Amino acid sequence: MKKNLWLLAIAQGLFLTNNVVFIAINGLVGLRLASVPWMATLPVMGYVVGGALSTGLVARSQQRWGRKVSFQLGLLVAFLSVLLCAFALSVGSFWLLVAGTVVAGYYSANGQLYRFAAGELAPPAFREKAVSLVLAGGLIGAVVGPNLANHTRDTLGMPFLGSYLALAAVALASMAVMAAIRFPPEPVRVGSAASGRTLGAIARQPEFIVATAGAALGYGVMNLLMAATPLAMDVCGMPFADAALVLEWHVIGMFAPGFFTGHLIKRFGVLRIMGAGVVLNAACIAVALSGQDLHHFLVGLFLLGVGWNFLFTGSTTLAMQAYRPEEKDKAQAAINFAVFATMALTSFASGALVTTQGWTLLNLGSLVPVLLTGLALLWLGVRRRRQARQAA
Repeated sequence: MKKNLWLLAIAQGLFLTNNVVFIAINGLVGLRLASVPWMATLPVMGYVVGGALSTGLVARSQQRWGRKVSFQLGLLVAFLSVLLCAFALSVGSFWLLVAGTVVAGYYSANGQLYRFAAGELAPPAFREKAVSLVLAGGLIGAVVGPNLANHTRDTLGMPFLGSYLALAAVALASMAVMAAIRFPPEPVRVGSAASGRTLGAIARQPEFIVATAGAALGYGVMNLLMAATPLAMDVCGMPFADAALVLEWHVIGMFAPGFFTGHLIKRFGVLRIMGAGVVLNAACIAVALSGQDLHHFLVGLFLLGVGWNFLFTGSTTLAMQAYRPEEKDKAQAAINFAVFATMALTSFASGALVTTQGWTLLNLGSLVPVLLTGLALLWLGVRRRRQARQAA
């Protein structure tokens, strides 16, 4: 079990390496190629739109071929899509770049299932820690991603062409790691009865509703601010090396807590840890509104990363309480679709708002999903306490 979890954590780190580099460079490449500035983050949006469109297809491939084959197929798509992005940059085609990122979304939809696969590699009593540990593998992406983008930026003469080609090597490395992981057999399905409840019945559960809201809105706020940060720092006249440093510490904040978030959930409960994530998101916005120096971006994005970790790890743990093993494909696909749909909206909004309305209004607007997440957690907490009193 431990070997498989550590290998899956490495795969998670390589997945985040891809994501961090995409976030770091796609907005800037889009700004270079787009005809108008507000379209700059459309390549970032394309990545998450592709993920949203792929969730159903990925669920079917997981159900038909199992975790390993489906994950390897996603990595093959990652390899081919970054080559397409490199070609788009070399010929100066903005819309071909967007198409490449949409195709890459299939890989993202697969990678979003690594955390659920972690829970299946561990016994029920260890699931929180297993999910947290695999998410902690994202530290690889925190260190490798920004430095890879920074050091390969000008290696081939054309800015960021080398970065795309480096991601092709990352995909090949991840294929080798994935080949060594042994996943448990898929649940036996005999007839239609073994498919479990309908998605509607699963989705009506309060735990599922709050888990989905926490994952989607938490990811949405994180994506809204993270995707806009390189553009905002560029407007402030800061070099790309500073943006890479900020993103590095942001991703460290996202995944370093993974070594202890599972322990915190075990000790204090999933809703309290998710609530702490909401508070940290609000603290990030407060720091961002206090100034636009390097340390404001650095501290704010680090707090945003830790807040995301608490919300996302907690949401994954909470979601596992709402579905049975035979229902996992449909339930996980629904959660990831909500995440990707929210990310698609925020990816477009981040570029449009930061280039037309400015960094301050962007942060003020992000308070809305933070508040909604907090209210959802409060509702479930009150409901659980009421049920506990009735049972007593």
